[in-house]
Amino acid sequence: MSETSIFTRILNGEIPSEIVAETENAFAIRDVAPKAPVHLLVIPKTEQYRNVVELAAGDPDLLAELVGLANAVAAESGAGDFRLVFNTGPGAGQTVFHVHAHVMSGDLDEAGLGG
Repeated sequence: MSETSIFTRILNGEIPSEIVAETENAFAIRDVAPKAPVHLLVIPKTEQYRNVVELAAGDPDLLAELVGLANAVAAESGAGDFRLVFNTGPGAGQTVFHVHAHVMSGDLDEAGLGG
């Protein structure tokens, strides 16, 4: 049996974090080490998928729900436009192997993320 992910522990209230939005199958929190003025994480409540490739193959409806929640939290933050990033694998910077999306917005050029 694998260890419970930090995101599941947050969802279960074992680790403090403010859940800023929630649906039946997903939730959003602020990133503890933000890389942009607005930096939120959108996370499925299930640990079943390690990365976005597994999620897309296994449950495309849940992936669509994550994208919808990302859009909603970006709009609620007043950001409007946003970047949605899924790191897939350690070589791409993934450190928690419970699929999650980074929602980043604000002045991305100033944050070094423009492009």
